[in-house]
Amino acid sequence: MDLAVIQSKVLTLRGQKVIFDFDLAALYEVETRVLKQAVRRNIDRFPNDFMFQITENEIEYLVSQIVIPSKSYFGGAAPFAFTEQGVAMLSSVLKSKKALQVNITIMRAFVMLRQYYMDSKELKTRIETLENEMDMKFHDIHQTLNLLIDPPQKERKQIGFKNDEN
Repeated sequence: MDLAVIQSKVLTLRGQKVIFDFDLAALYEVETRVLKQAVRRNIDRFPNDFMFQITENEIEYLVSQIVIPSKSYFGGAAPFAFTEQGVAMLSSVLKSKKALQVNITIMRAFVMLRQYYMDSKELKTRIETLENEMDMKFHDIHQTLNLLIDPPQKERKQIGFKNDEN
């Protein structure tokens, strides 16, 4: 199982990284209806932070963002969206060796994605810090250059020989 394939299936919805039931069913090599049936039979194992059914508005959004080609892609039923914890819980519901192996790979993909986002947040923070430091330094340099280019003119007393007329 290729991690890149799994990572491409992970979407952000409601501020969470999720995988849809039909993508999981394909990875587990079971029909989507079989996966949904197993989940419904064990619904108490899937609280809202593990799995939720997407709304019509979310479907419209996904179609408009070209995440999915059309509403018909879902086959008429609103899919379940599984978070990382929900995927982990699926291993207790789908008890095949294939499900176990796929679950391990999916969990690794989630960990890699989380690490990627943590790394990018850290990099963003470092860049912002550098920009702030450089902005202050460039401001000082800019002021110094302006003073060199156009120094302030003070009123000076004339020096040299003075006659009484001056």
